[in-house]
Amino acid sequence: MFKRIKNRIDNSHWERTLYILAFSQFITAIGFSSIFPFLPLYVKSLGSTTGLSIELLAGLVFSAQAFTMMLASPIWGGLADRFGRKLMIQRASFGGTVLLFIMAFVTSAEQLVALRAIQGLITGTVAANNALVASIAPRKRTGYAMGLLQVAMGSGVAVGPTIGGLLADTFGYNAAFFGTAFLLFIAGLMVTFGVREDFDPALAKENKKSSFVREWRQILTSPGVGAIYGMRFMSQLARMMIIPIAPFFILSLMADDTGVNTFIGVVLGVAAGATTISSIYLGRLGDRIGHRRVLVTSIFAAGLLYLPQSAVTAGWQLLVLQALTGVAMGGVIPSISALLANHTQPGLEGAVYGLDNSINAAGRAVAPLIGSAVAASFSLRATFTSTALILFISVGLAITLLPKTSTPTKEN
Repeated sequence: MFKRIKNRIDNSHWERTLYILAFSQFITAIGFSSIFPFLPLYVKSLGSTTGLSIELLAGLVFSAQAFTMMLASPIWGGLADRFGRKLMIQRASFGGTVLLFIMAFVTSAEQLVALRAIQGLITGTVAANNALVASIAPRKRTGYAMGLLQVAMGSGVAVGPTIGGLLADTFGYNAAFFGTAFLLFIAGLMVTFGVREDFDPALAKENKKSSFVREWRQILTSPGVGAIYGMRFMSQLARMMIIPIAPFFILSLMADDTGVNTFIGVVLGVAAGATTISSIYLGRLGDRIGHRRVLVTSIFAAGLLYLPQSAVTAGWQLLVLQALTGVAMGGVIPSISALLANHTQPGLEGAVYGLDNSINAAGRAVAPLIGSAVAASFSLRATFTSTALILFISVGLAITLLPKTSTPTKEN
């Protein structure tokens, strides 16, 4: 009887923490994604003080933040295992609040790129949330838990671009940065006062004795983990290649630039919304039939859907195809997160998802530059074809390299 009561209390605790973190991630995603639709156009409006091309700066405004996050995330992840994952979420939320507020006052594209680079060093709420949830969720519920986090993020990304586009068209670009800073501050307060982390001092003490490099080596040599990280890099590379060219491509499909920021926001938002709807179902499906199977099928479907996007002639066609692509991507993101949880040892969640965020950021750092280079060398439409090719290569690698079974590392 007492054991049954204890299990109910434990379940209530981890689920309550999951729901708070999911809502926190939702409003954080609204904030961050609200500036995405117009960043390249904001760069163009600011202009360059060094003579660099606007196309290059439009790529750097995404890549600089991703590159510095790639460097910082493993370190923050290791510190999370030593001092607590909640503290890392607070760092990312409140640090991001200050930086996004300052971005509203930049006077050149170079200043914006520099602040975005600093942002990458400080923020990283998604990795911190993943690490905390992975440390408390039962192994048999990881697909559901990661799927719910993806739903929260996807819902925020679905709403954010539309809100950001409307703010930019109505009040100017600065308003979206003020709004993002406010939302990050609220998310930080929610975690501070709403989340209680049962941090294990024994595991933390053991982690402090181990160097970061030793932890990373232990993680990367675990069976299947290297291949899972490879899938994360490839999928993120594919997802982000079109981001810097999307505003310019959508502008080329429209008769004039009236409401262009709003429509860009709608396209990105609908894709994210579709990802949100499908991710919770596909995360649960992965718990039943295997996350590897869901991942491979979803990547292949996304590749097929990117091909016709290179031939669209109207904005609504791109909108529909992006929505369908979003459905497919709903099976990719939570599946990779769940596979990581199932193939790594407990107590190292911070390091595991810190490395995951670093690899994720590496894909985001490289992707805009590749996308811009493909567009400049060939055409804007060629970027969609290149994205499909990357996804098809990913399918082959996943079938060949991903382990077919997982090694139990947690109690069910």
